[in-house]
Amino acid sequence: MAAWLAHSAGKNPPVPPQLYSTHVSNVLSRAMENIECLSHYYKGILNYFREAVRAAAIYHDLGKLDEDNQIVLLHGGGKGLPINHVDAGTANLLENDLVESALIAYAHHIGLQAIPEEQAKAELFLRDPNLFIRTKQYLTEYISRHIQSGSEKLAINADSVSDWNGLTRRLALSCLVDADHGDTASNYQKEFPVSHPDTRWKERLDALNNYIKSLSEKLEHQDERNKLRQQIYQACREVDTTPSFYACDSPVGTGKTTAVMAHLLQAAIDKNLRHIIVVLPYTNIIKQSVEVYRKGLVLPDENPDEVVAEHHHQADFDDINTRQLATLWKAPIIVTTAVQFFETIASNHPSKLRKLHELPGSGVFIDETHAAIPFHLWPQTWKWLKEFSAKWNCHFVFASGSLSRFWELKDMVDEPEIIPDLVSKQLREEALRQERKRIIPVRHPTVLNDKELIDLVLSKSGPRLVIMNTIQSAAVLADKLAQKIDDKEKYTIDLHTSKILHLSTALSPADREGIVKETEERLALPIDNPRRDFTLVATSCVEAGVDFSFRSAFRERAGAANLIQVGGRVRRNNEDYEPTLIDFRIDAPLFNRHPAFTSSSQILEKLFDEGKIETDAPANLVTEALRRELMSDTGERHKRLQKMETEMDYPEVAKLYKVISNNTILVLVGEETIKKLNNYKKGEKINPKEINRNSVQIWTDKISKTCAYQLEGFPGLYALDKNNYDKIFLGYMKGMLRLLQIDSEGGAVI
Repeated sequence: MAAWLAHSAGKNPPVPPQLYSTHVSNVLSRAMENIECLSHYYKGILNYFREAVRAAAIYHDLGKLDEDNQIVLLHGGGKGLPINHVDAGTANLLENDLVESALIAYAHHIGLQAIPEEQAKAELFLRDPNLFIRTKQYLTEYISRHIQSGSEKLAINADSVSDWNGLTRRLALSCLVDADHGDTASNYQKEFPVSHPDTRWKERLDALNNYIKSLSEKLEHQDERNKLRQQIYQACREVDTTPSFYACDSPVGTGKTTAVMAHLLQAAIDKNLRHIIVVLPYTNIIKQSVEVYRKGLVLPDENPDEVVAEHHHQADFDDINTRQLATLWKAPIIVTTAVQFFETIASNHPSKLRKLHELPGSGVFIDETHAAIPFHLWPQTWKWLKEFSAKWNCHFVFASGSLSRFWELKDMVDEPEIIPDLVSKQLREEALRQERKRIIPVRHPTVLNDKELIDLVLSKSGPRLVIMNTIQSAAVLADKLAQKIDDKEKYTIDLHTSKILHLSTALSPADREGIVKETEERLALPIDNPRRDFTLVATSCVEAGVDFSFRSAFRERAGAANLIQVGGRVRRNNEDYEPTLIDFRIDAPLFNRHPAFTSSSQILEKLFDEGKIETDAPANLVTEALRRELMSDTGERHKRLQKMETEMDYPEVAKLYKVISNNTILVLVGEETIKKLNNYKKGEKINPKEINRNSVQIWTDKISKTCAYQLEGFPGLYALDKNNYDKIFLGYMKGMLRLLQIDSEGGAVI
C-alpha cells in the first residue's frame, strides 16, 4: 500500500500525517453511517441516493494524489495545495456518468453552484478551466494511485434514474461534508467528544406528564386560566398523530411550550422519529424554553446538556482550524433559532449544510411562527416543508398566539389547504374569550421625540416594558432613561439597583440570562415592592415566548403580530390591576428605523383605522395583515426566490433567502472563552456550546464601529475586549454608542 497523504502532520497537538487511504475510508464510513440513519425515513429511490453519495465519498479528494500536492502535504507548513484537488474526482465521476455524484464532490468545498452556469461551461463542474488539460492528462495516474493506496474502487449498483431536486442535493452534500469535516477534526484531535443519548420518547412523555401534574398540584387555586392550560395540554397530547402538519393558535400564556412538546413526543413514539427540533424566532427565549424542557424531559441518569441542546447562533465555520467548533443537530431534542434552521435548509454552503442530514425523521415545532421568517420567504419554505413531510417523514407544528395561516392564502401557496388544529374549536374560542378580557392595545396619536417618549413611559405605572425596533434604538433609549432616572455616569449601571434594565442581542446569551433572571425576580415581588417599579427596554427579542408579566407596555410601531405578541407580556397572569399597551411612533436623533417594518407598520395603521385591532381574533388579524403585506410586495421577491430554486441557481437562492437581511459576524465577548480559544491553538479542546453562549452576532457593516478585532489564527472569528463590551447593560453597544454620539455632535474618531 503506497503512503499517499490526505493531510499534513499537525503541530498543536502533534499528530502524524493522515494517509489518503485512511481519510477516504473514514469519510466513506461516516457518510454511509449518515445515510443509514436517514434511510429509514426516505421515500425516494434510496439505492440511488446511497450509491451517489458513496461514489462522491470515494473520489472526493482524488486530486490530492497529484505529485505537486503530495509534496506540499508531505512538508506541511500551512500552504494551500497548488493543484485544485476537487477537479480530478469530479472528472472521474463524470466519465462514469455519475452526474449527481460529481456535483456533490465538486461542491464539498465551494458549495452547490448554479447549474445553468455550469452547463454553459466548456466542461461541467471544473473549477479551473486552465487545469482541464492537466486533469485529463493525469486522471489515469490519479486513479492508479488511488487503487495502489488500498482505497475502495468505484462500483456502482444504483438505479440509473435520479429523482433528485435541490433539497435532495443539499441533503446528499450534507452527508458527505459532515463526514469529511468530522474525520478531519478527529484526525487533528480537535473533535470535541459528545455522547448522544437515546431518544427514550415514551419515558420522556411520562416524565413530562408528571412534571405538568406537579406544577398543577403546586397551584393554590385553579382559576379559569390554569384550567384552560390543563385542557390544552391534554388535547395536544391525545390528538391523532397521523397528519404531518398541525396548527396551534392558542393565545399567549396557555402553555403551548409544553403542550406542543407532548404532542411531538407522542408523534415521535408513533412515527419512530429521531429528533425533536424546537425553532424559536429570538435567541434570548431559547434559554427559558430549554430550562422548561430540561426540567420536564431529562431522565434521572442523563446529562441535561446532551438531551436538550441549545443553539443560539449560526456557528458554522469553513476553515480547517475552526470547523470543529460548529454546532450540529445531534441531540434528541434541539432548541435553535429560526435563522439557523431555515437558512440551513436554503443554503448552498458546505459548513451550513453540514447538519441538514439530521432533519429527516424529525418532529419540528415552529414556535411563534408569525415571527419566524419574513413573509416573502414562506411560499418557497412551504414547498420545502411539504417535501420534508412527504419524502423525508418529518412532522411539523406551527404555533403562535398570533398565528398567520399563510397556507390558506392562494397568493401565498400554489394550492391553499386547511391543516388540522391541535386544539378543538371550543377550546380555542374559550381561550380567545379570556384573551379579550385581558388586554386591548391602543395607539398614541402623535409622533414622539425622545423626551416625549420618556415622559410617556414614566407616566404609567411600573413595571414597564418598552420594545424598540432596532438594537441601536433600544440602547439609546435605555442609556437616556438610565441617565435620567438612575443619575449614573454614562455607560455604568448596577444591575440589582438600577430602575432601568436593557435586553437585546447586543448581549451574549450567557449575559442575557443574568438580565432575564433579574427581571423575573423583580416581577415576582409583591405589587407594592419598590423594586417592581422599573423599566425594561428591549428589542423584539422579548415580545414572544418570554414568561414576563408587566403592568405597562409600549411598542414602537411595527406589525400587527408584533403588537399582539407584546400584549402577551402584559397582565399575563390576570393580575388585579388595569394594564396599559400603547403603540407609538418616534422620530429623534440616534433612533434609527428598521426597514423590515416599513410595510407592516403602514398596514397596522390601516387596521387601527378600520377598528380591526379591537374586534378581530388574533389569528384572523395577523393572516389578513400577512395577505396585505404580500400584496404590497411590488418586487415580487417570493416569486424570484421560487424561480431561482426551480432553475437550480443555488447560490442565488441562498443569497435571496435571508431571515435577517444583513450579514452578521460572530464575535466572542467572554474573557474566559477567548483565553480557552488561545489555549485551543496549543491543543486544548473547547466545547462548541461555549462559543455559542459567549458570543454575539454583529452586522457586517457595523463591525468597524464596535472595536472588534479578528482573532489570530481563527479565520471568521472576532472578539471584543471588556472596555468595549458591557456585560450587564448595553453589551456591544457600549463602544458603539460613544462613536454614534461623537458623530451626531459633528465630531470624528481619529
